[in-house]
Amino acid sequence: MSSLVRILLAIFLPPVAVLLTTGFGLQFLLNIVLWILGWLPGTVHALWLMNRERPLL
Repeated sequence: MSSLVRILLAIFLPPVAVLLTTGFGLQFLLNIVLWILGWLPGTVHALWLMNRERPLL
């Protein structure tokens, strides 16, 4: 999936972006809880998960 689509999903639907990135598991459930608490925590978590997987170089 293209990076632009994943970033847009992370901004507008963070749980969907996390589901596509990590699958169904602890990170997905955590993101749902964060998203329920507020849009910004869920979005930050989703963007962090997507960027965590990229190499630094």
